[in-house]
Amino acid sequence: MSSPPADVRAVIDATYRADARRVFASLVRLVRDFDLAEEALHEAFAAAVERWPAEGVPDNPRAWLVSAGRFKAVDTLRRRGKFAELQPELAGRLSEVAATNTARAEAAVEDDRLRLVFACCHPAIDRAVQVPLTLREVCGLTTDEIAAAFLTSPTTMAQRIVRGKAKIRDAGIPFALPSAAELPERLGPVLAVVYLVFSEGYSASAGAAATRADLSGEAIRLGRLVVELLPDPEAVGLLALMLLQESRRRARTTPAGDIILLEDQNRAAWDAGLIAEGRALVAAEPAGPYALQAAVAAAHAAAPTPAATDWARIAALYDGLFALNPSPVVELNRAVAVAMRDGPAAGLVLVEGILRRGELTEYHLAHAARADFLRRLNRTVEARAAYERALELARQEPERRFLLKRLNQL
Repeated sequence: MSSPPADVRAVIDATYRADARRVFASLVRLVRDFDLAEEALHEAFAAAVERWPAEGVPDNPRAWLVSAGRFKAVDTLRRRGKFAELQPELAGRLSEVAATNTARAEAAVEDDRLRLVFACCHPAIDRAVQVPLTLREVCGLTTDEIAAAFLTSPTTMAQRIVRGKAKIRDAGIPFALPSAAELPERLGPVLAVVYLVFSEGYSASAGAAATRADLSGEAIRLGRLVVELLPDPEAVGLLALMLLQESRRRARTTPAGDIILLEDQNRAAWDAGLIAEGRALVAAEPAGPYALQAAVAAAHAAAPTPAATDWARIAALYDGLFALNPSPVVELNRAVAVAMRDGPAAGLVLVEGILRRGELTEYHLAHAARADFLRRLNRTVEARAAYERALELARQEPERRFLLKRLNQL
């Protein structure tokens, strides 16, 4: 144990923010019960609040918390009268975890989180459940945040997550990394999860802040682990995409937290190190969805000024992306690129086509894009109505302030 710091509670709070879900992953691996692991996690942190001020912060807080949570889980099983029944199996898992943690204390905990990702994305679990289950259990997003990301209600999303946890328990899905032969077919859902985590961190779906650096940083860390396991072109493309987008974080908001559009950002504030790392990973001839999006991000990163942006190449990349993944969100992004290449009238036709089909009618960015095109065409009355609709739907405070500012400028 090290000497007690002046503000142990601040250390515990910081440890919770950085490591709570990693500790949770190790506990799930041990007890194979999401609810029991969640309960043990919170009891372990409660024990830290009680003991660390007197005993000092342990040299390895995460390992201490895993150990404390393990004993709390055993106590709970004893209270429920199930410990005797599970004792042989649990003892085996305890030995397994102790052995791996002794051999590679730090890395073993890291791997536990990746193991949990692959368990949540197991083929036996409904595809519609895999991603939200991982976002909730691995990354700690709230049900409301996940529901917003999927454009559905919190109640519906909560039901999906409960079904996913029950499936893992009832089907005995292992908390293990897939074999080399299984990795390719197991990769797609995992990449989808990592990108959704990053997206929530890059542009929060709700709340007071425009971004959440903790989530985007976590997604990049998971992306690096996946690339180490399987350097598939799409895994590499996703890592490149995240690095290039993350490079703009500091320039995307004012000190007060207000949004700065790409065209108005101080490009000198972009992180040159992340750009260099990301561009080095971009494929010369991108073929998959993530590789294509990485190429779009690289085109933005390569432009020294907004006027120098190669919108023709970006629109062509979105054409390729839409051919692979004809989703309305991709179509909306393509419409923005077309508007920058051919003018706002061309973009307006595409966005109104999406909305006429009944797609994205509850998505504030679709209405915001339409409003921007109308504003640039001097169709002020229609632009005002579209901004007002976007404002009704927006749940993130910085986005709401930006839309209100646009409205006041009309």
